[in-house]
Amino acid sequence: MMTRREMMGAAAGLVPLAAGWAQTGQLHDMGGAPAGFPARARAARESNQPFDFVEHCHKLGLGVVETRFASIEPGAIRQFRDRIETYHMRAIADIPLPRSESDLPAFEANVKAAKEAGVISLHTAMTQRRYEQFDSLAAFRQDFERCQATIARAEPVLRKYQVRLGIENHKGWRSPEQAAWLRRVSSEWVGVHFDFGNNIALCEDPAETLGHLLPFIFACHIKDMAVAPYEDGFLLSEVPLGEGILDIPGMVERIRSKDRNIPFDLEMITRDPLKIPVFTDKYWATFDDTYSPLPGRDLAHTLDLVRKHQPKVPPPKTTGLTTAEYLKLEDDCIGKSIEYARQYLGL
Repeated sequence: MMTRREMMGAAAGLVPLAAGWAQTGQLHDMGGAPAGFPARARAARESNQPFDFVEHCHKLGLGVVETRFASIEPGAIRQFRDRIETYHMRAIADIPLPRSESDLPAFEANVKAAKEAGVISLHTAMTQRRYEQFDSLAAFRQDFERCQATIARAEPVLRKYQVRLGIENHKGWRSPEQAAWLRRVSSEWVGVHFDFGNNIALCEDPAETLGHLLPFIFACHIKDMAVAPYEDGFLLSEVPLGEGILDIPGMVERIRSKDRNIPFDLEMITRDPLKIPVFTDKYWATFDDTYSPLPGRDLAHTLDLVRKHQPKVPPPKTTGLTTAEYLKLEDDCIGKSIEYARQYLGL
């Protein structure tokens, strides 16, 4: 556990780096996603200090922040908007979705608050990792129907307040499934919060994932990915931008050709590699040839990608690290990613 002195030292050590980035100007279209800062949040908890994510992103020179409202009371929302505008930032908000009719009043209150806060969109991740969450196609179908019903319930409220909701591709659906669903919804207020790397876990080529979801993108989680084999399939890891297998500049430019104002929230999650067990029966339990296909050619392409692009240096790993070591590793990965964005992405 990190001592208070270690925590203060880590925080102090970040200031010169953040100040250095700020001297080259704010990254107007790059932000921070809270899932990308678990060590920073953990260190704050262990030192009994609040983690002000808006302030942290501002100090890093980021122009966008994805966050939750501490309160939707009018005074708190005014203060939130004033601070975002003072920092010349844009905000994306995470709010609970209406899982039942009884949730609609609270959902509407949150959407109204988001509108008053001036957020550019909402973000939601409606699924877990499909191959871990479900044991059968029937269970997957039931959950997918739940997700569709939730969005059908939410859309009239979003339309009323003219607030956009981006649904993340969160290892729950293959991109053709998500794109077909959004075409059925056919609402300018419901789209995608695009994650650069998640669908590799479902044996998709990142360029194909982007092609399917591009028409619907409101905002992004930008990340780079590394892959490596293991006995039950392959490992998937977030790595600093430019150190993985993704064509980050090409993907960014393709997205910006649709809309130059799309924000890119950095989600460099520093953690142990994720296991994608494609050689197990459970992995395939939620796929079939008609309702939810995963073609063999896609599996073959993904395994070929893994074989040809094994990392030259080991990806981040956090097991066994102290809080101080974990925080340093996370800060290093985020710092490298921000520097890469400044040099190569023009955000």
